[in-house]
Amino acid sequence: MIDEIQSLMEQYLQWLKDKTALKQIDKDWVQVTTPHLDRHNDCLQFYIRKEANGFLLSDDGYIIHDLISSGCSLDSEKRKALLKMTLAGFGVQLDGETLILKASAENFALKKHNFLQAMLAVNDLFYLASPYVANLFYEDVVQWLDHSDIRYTPNIKFTGKSGFDHMFDFVIPKSRKQPERILQTLGNPKKNAIEATVFKWTDSRENRAANSELFVLLNNGETEVAASAIDALKNYDIEPILWTERSQIVERLVA
Repeated sequence: MIDEIQSLMEQYLQWLKDKTALKQIDKDWVQVTTPHLDRHNDCLQFYIRKEANGFLLSDDGYIIHDLISSGCSLDSEKRKALLKMTLAGFGVQLDGETLILKASAENFALKKHNFLQAMLAVNDLFYLASPYVANLFYEDVVQWLDHSDIRYTPNIKFTGKSGFDHMFDFVIPKSRKQPERILQTLGNPKKNAIEATVFKWTDSRENRAANSELFVLLNNGETEVAASAIDALKNYDIEPILWTERSQIVERLVA
């Protein structure tokens, strides 16, 4: 059994070697194309430069630029901390928007492995880990409310006619111009999240003022929101607001 597994391991290492391609792109840098795939199913590439005391590995800014161009901003302190923590786990540093790692001839194999793992981890972190996406979106909403001078009370619990308690993210009290406004964030606006929002609103709205309004902020910066999800909310007198169109409701929330 051990011999069989050892043979398979050797086959894997040979496959990894065969599928890794090197290309000299200038006098200093060598491009390494690996068989590891990113979230676009493209082979991961990184770059190596010889230095006086070893080697410098760099992704040339690919991972961070890809996240930003896909609408995943890394500006908030929480996201920066999450990124830094993830990279630190692999010993990788951030130079501007470029991932870098220094290696010696003796530890090159391990460092190269760690560098690839860091690239994959950051690539996946903000797109595949839905709890992180939801929490980060909530933080974005808080910053937007504060920046827009919209007063609010966070994390309000309403009791529904069923007797169940329901948590809503924000409540803006009524004013002379506007009724009570309730805000719910959906960082991952999938079918189950839409259904849960509809249920807790229909269950609790009878215990609110008759003209209370529910706005649902939908995160469309990192995934497309289905038209059926928007229609479902509208059918229950819930106002869906795409995150990219949030400026349209500022006046109604500030008043």
